[in-house]
Amino acid sequence: MVRDGYFYALALIAAGVLVGWFAQPAWTLLPLLLAVFFLWFFRDPERVIPDEPGAVVSPADGKVTDVSFVTVGDEKQVRISIFLSLFDVHVNRSPLAGIVREIRYQRGKFLNAMNHDSAEQNEQNIVRMEGDDGQIVVFKQIAGLLARRIVFHPKVGDRLERGQRVGLIKFGSRTDVQFDAAASLQVKKGDRVRGGASVLAYLQPKGELASAGRYSATGEAR
Repeated sequence: MVRDGYFYALALIAAGVLVGWFAQPAWTLLPLLLAVFFLWFFRDPERVIPDEPGAVVSPADGKVTDVSFVTVGDEKQVRISIFLSLFDVHVNRSPLAGIVREIRYQRGKFLNAMNHDSAEQNEQNIVRMEGDDGQIVVFKQIAGLLARRIVFHPKVGDRLERGQRVGLIKFGSRTDVQFDAAASLQVKKGDRVRGGASVLAYLQPKGELASAGRYSATGEAR
């Protein structure tokens, strides 16, 4: 359970008791039901984290709404978008083991997270990580129509383990993950994923990618 759930629940229970005391007992039902909802919403289940080399795990629970290729600078990357509904676990996890190299918070709109433009226009937290094998993975915590607060605990320079809890986005949102296009994808549009447990792709070590680039399709050195 994320501790925020206890704060919301206790406040609502107190409000329910006061309303029932000064008004009618029946009026306590709504705040008590909301308290139960918040306790459920801020659940934080344990997950079995995959330990295969090169695995990039989902940073969030939800539905894969897009798998597409984008160009960043001169690099071709794949972007996986995950939509978190109001009913999904909203705790975010690190997609790989490595060092946090950059954190950038971008103010913006609160469009529906299913909207294609939300990836660029919505308020979001952008995290750039360097994995143990040298690969770079970027993941974004993107606010949605209902989300108004993004939480991210680590700082630049911190080391994170694959599947480690890093924060959350409250009340419906989207998470994007970007990495090298040469990765072996394990999910497709429409799949359901679980944070820290579902493998999105397998990355090749940076050294292997560089070696592969020195050879032609016939196996001769370039």
